[in-house]
Order: sequence, then C-alpha cells, then structure tokens
Amino acid sequence: SSHNAYRAPGAASGELLHTQPLKVDYFKSIYDRLHKSIIAHPEHVTKENIQELREMSCVFLCMDANPGKRLIVEKLEEYGVTFIDTGMGLYAKKETLGGILRVTTSTPENRDQARGRLPFASEDEPNEYDKNIQIADLNALNAILAVMRWKKLCGFYFDFTHEHFNSFTVGTNQLLNEDLYEPN
Repeated sequence: SSHNAYRAPGAASGELLHTQPLKVDYFKSIYDRLHKSIIAHPEHVTKENIQELREMSCVFLCMDANPGKRLIVEKLEEYGVTFIDTGMGLYAKKETLGGILRVTTSTPENRDQARGRLPFASEDEPNEYDKNIQIADLNALNAILAVMRWKKLCGFYFDFTHEHFNSFTVGTNQLLNEDLYEPN
C-alpha cells in the first residue's frame, strides 16, 4: 500500500503500487537479489501457525504493540528462541520530528529484563509513524541497529559490551547501550 511505501527504504514505482503486492512479497523480491533461500510467509502469525517460529534461531519483531505481539513474545520465550524487538516513539513539534528508536534483545539469559522493556498495550496517543515521510530514514536506522545486534550475537562483529537494549534519541543523536551481559 502507498502508506507502507513511503516508510520503506528506496522508492516503489507508481506502477508497482497499483499492483498492490503483499509487503512480504515486495520485500522478498528486493532482498532475493542479495540473499538466496528467502521464504515469504504471507500470513499473520496466529495461535494456529505460531509453532512455525519454534525452529527459528532468531526472530525480528517489527510490529505495533497489540495482543498479537504478546502471543508471539510468550511463545518465543516458551520455545527458547532469541528475538530482537524494534520500536519507536515519535512526535512532531514545529514541523520537525523527534523521538526515540528502541532495539530490545531477548535471549534465554535475559528474559525478565527484556520483557520489562517491551511495549504490549496499544497506545491511543497521536503518533507520527503513519503520517510522516521521514519514517523511512528512522525505519532504516532502527533496522540497521537490530541487524547489527543480531550480527554481534552471531559473532560477525566485535561485541565488547553485549548490550541487549539500545535507544537512539533523534534530537541529540545519542545512542544509549544498556542491559550489558557477560558472554557465556
């Protein structure tokens, strides 16, 4: 949908937007150029299919706080699956955008602490996420922070602090690392 297109990196053509591909199929077509064996799952995670996540080594959660998120988090914890949750709280003031991006990593070693960092209740407060073109930049940065955390967990990058929580404040350009862990 066009409301998703402006929040994603790159630019979808008007012609493509008229075909209205599913978001999962659209991103698969882009990232298939870089990585083979991407499998798109064009369905919502439900009680009936959540067991498919049991075999994952790591899951990225990039979703609004809602009852479905609680189900997914509880099952990933039960299955012992590591997951990385991203989120952002944004506001507009004087036609500029501010706020905080968040990346929370939940592993079997830090479940309780990570759980305290995860939002579950839907918020009725005004949110710039659905109406601001700058969201593509912030989504890209949040995704990069999440992928960096995953690559550190995998051993691709040095990881001196083993942080499991990052926040980036837009207005001050400050990156905060918390919930530090010693490796096993």
